[in-house]
Amino acid sequence: MQTPSLAPAHACPSCGSELEVDERFPRWCPGCEWNLAPAAPAVPHRTPRQQRKALRDERREAARQATVRARVEKLYESLTDRPARTRDASWFAAATIAGLVHLLTLVLFTGSVALVCDDRWPVRVLGVLGLVVTVVMRPRLGRLKDDATVLRRADAPALYALADRAAAAVGGKPVDVIRVTRSFNASFGRAGLLRRSRLTLGLPLWTVLTPQQRIALLGHEFGHDVNGDARRGLWLGTALNTLAALHDAFLPDRRGPQRGRILLFAMIAGTVQGLMCHLIRAVLNLLDGLTTRSGQRAEYRADALAAELASAAAAQGMLETFLLYQTYETVLLRLRATPRPRRSGRPGDQPPAVDFWTSLADQFASIPPLERERLRRLSALDLGSVDRTHPPTHLRIRLLGGRPDQQPSVTLSTTEIAAIEAELAPARARVASELLD
Repeated sequence: MQTPSLAPAHACPSCGSELEVDERFPRWCPGCEWNLAPAAPAVPHRTPRQQRKALRDERREAARQATVRARVEKLYESLTDRPARTRDASWFAAATIAGLVHLLTLVLFTGSVALVCDDRWPVRVLGVLGLVVTVVMRPRLGRLKDDATVLRRADAPALYALADRAAAAVGGKPVDVIRVTRSFNASFGRAGLLRRSRLTLGLPLWTVLTPQQRIALLGHEFGHDVNGDARRGLWLGTALNTLAALHDAFLPDRRGPQRGRILLFAMIAGTVQGLMCHLIRAVLNLLDGLTTRSGQRAEYRADALAAELASAAAAQGMLETFLLYQTYETVLLRLRATPRPRRSGRPGDQPPAVDFWTSLADQFASIPPLERERLRRLSALDLGSVDRTHPPTHLRIRLLGGRPDQQPSVTLSTTEIAAIEAELAPARARVASELLD
């Protein structure tokens, strides 16, 4: 009798290949991609009508995904074939609509002021209402908050020096303010009448990046200051903020049941508000459609600047780290559940903040290459991105992979790394306390 061959201890149930298993992460097969995507949750019993509706919804969602995939891949191919223009017909159309929004605000303000100056009180009431709407529609320039997250130049000269080097390398200006927050992200923007620059660094993200990946992050963020992204500009950005504020202001108020004349008045007011919301939402969607391509081109250009500063490999690694956000959430929950050591006052005793950041960095460093590959493939499958304004992360990584190898233009010495870490120590203690509490 022939002895049956024994299957491997962890064999793929689909193709039989032996699997590498890390109990911290899902099992999957890189050969046939078994269990690549998480299984859909079980649905309760459905009636035939509910099943038909669910099938229609699935088909509609599949068609939407196919449309989005075709659009983003077409944009990706256009970038690999020829340089992208920063000013095209869509940009001019969006700028025109933004101009109309600003013109409407100005006309409403001047008309309301004229009505308030009228002698008749009903006209004055209309003028006051117009001024209230004008306040909602006012251009929002933003402001630089002076709170605990702000790291001043005098307190972090090494970090500011690195930021200034990165900004100069991409053709930008020195940064005015650096903020250190607890988010797993980073951003760059301008605020106020003087358009002062603000760089926001999420300390958890900064901690798990390598030194060259941190330079790539700075290059990408400062790249937004020079890459021609109209959505971040004063003209179009304030118009988008105005429309968003108007939409929120005109959202119908859903209250409990009412009676008589109050109910009639509420129905009329709700209908008018609903129509205004639909109109404003239509304009917002139009602007979004007109600026999506230029905005995503700007993201690709910021990635290219990051690669020039820190190398293509460092920029790819930085982008791949964004795919690990769910892993960060899991690690954070695990660290929150771990009892924190108390300070005994003995020399050399580490405070809890140091333990937190060390544990976070160690657990990220221990993520196996197979899990990173799973997340890359999953990003390509579901078109995952940082947010809806960014291109899919896998396409950004792929575009950087086609760049020729070149030496980074900005590097960090061991002394500079140590100086920056020392400057961030107070922020680490504060952010760790916020995350763990």
